Amino acid sequence: MKALKFLSLFLIVGALAAFKGIEPAAGGYKVGDIAADFSLKNVDGKKVSLKDFKKAKGYIVVFTCNHCPYAQAYEDRIIALNKKYSKLGYPVIAIQPNDPSKVAEDSFENMQARAKEKGFDFPYLMDEGQKVFPQYGATKTPHVYILEKTAKGNEVKYIGAIDDNYEDAKAVKVKYVENAVDALLKGKEITVKETKAIGCSIKA
Repeated sequence: MKALKFLSLFLIVGALAAFKGIEPAAGGYKVGDIAADFSLKNVDGKKVSLKDFKKAKGYIVVFTCNHCPYAQAYEDRIIALNKKYSKLGYPVIAIQPNDPSKVAEDSFENMQARAKEKGFDFPYLMDEGQKVFPQYGATKTPHVYILEKTAKGNEVKYIGAIDDNYEDAKAVKVKYVENAVDALLKGKEITVKETKAIGCSIKA
């Protein structure tokens, strides 16, 4: 009898977690999963959550950092993405996932300095305790997750790289993130829903 009650309780808890979209699949979110919200400290010292963006249609969540040369190579492109799409309902939400005790360049103070130096006009959040990036399954900086607000919640629509050439923005042939957001804005299916993120390994 006790075993039966335990099994019933286990099934109920599992069903509730799945319904709320809180428990990501093993290895992080997959396309089609519902991403849970978070509350992380921005470089201005204030907490930021996805729900704060009332008029957003979705989000371009980018795991990035200060020290990684790949992340640095993409900074101007990330700024350009926010400039183009925030006004269309898809703001950039940048998250720094590295443990600053392992990478001093990625400390909160250095994040503040970098954001000021580059003129970031989007949130640059510290994943304190490295709790959010494992939920997403992010492994690199940069690593992008495009979310769309749906009746079910913030649905993951794209995972991967920003484009196909980290070395030279002028030599890019395929703009994965732009193509994906453009498709969502037109109500069309995204052609390429997942690509391999190229960057530095997250230090946790």
